[in-house]
Amino acid sequence: MRNMCIAVVVGAVLLAGAMCACAQEAAGAPEKSTLDNLMAAYNGEMNANARYLAFAVKADEEGYGAAASLLRAAARAEQVHFERHAKVITDMGGKAEANIETPEVKSTLENLQAAMNGEIYESTDMYPKFVAKAEKDKLPEAVDAFEDAMKAEAVHANWYKTAINELASWKIAKKDFYVCPKCGNVVDVLEGPSCPICMTDTKKFMPVS
Repeated sequence: MRNMCIAVVVGAVLLAGAMCACAQEAAGAPEKSTLDNLMAAYNGEMNANARYLAFAVKADEEGYGAAASLLRAAARAEQVHFERHAKVITDMGGKAEANIETPEVKSTLENLQAAMNGEIYESTDMYPKFVAKAEKDKLPEAVDAFEDAMKAEAVHANWYKTAINELASWKIAKKDFYVCPKCGNVVDVLEGPSCPICMTDTKKFMPVS
């Protein structure tokens, strides 16, 4: 009887340990800090900038001048994002660092599709999570930087979708775009007095072609 009780106790302990391990595995890695998220966003935007500039060169080579202009405008927008993230990182006592990877360049159509998929991920998955964490941490500067980037990335995704669907007509010398210096919004026509995302004066938008 005593041996049976010991076996039951040992079994219960082992079961509890297994349940605890499963719970920890299900929970996944510890939640990242807002500073960690800023660093991840900074790295991502730096790489997007390099990738889009490389894609623009390919688009020019293939004669898609308008697509090259869009890619250069998006690259400038990503620069707006990583510079803003870097400022918040510095203000929080961190140091902005990035690991720039060699861009994988394919055909212009494939490059636009890859760019669109990246922007969709950032605007619908990555940045919403970063915003939620920054709000939880009560860090308004990070919230604003993430929210502006999130909304601008959605605009970029729509531009890439348009370019993909109308690629044949984008085989022209170039196309004029304008980039918001605060949020990275990209437009081809300056409409209204201010940016619809961050309310920056449209007179301050940077021309890119």
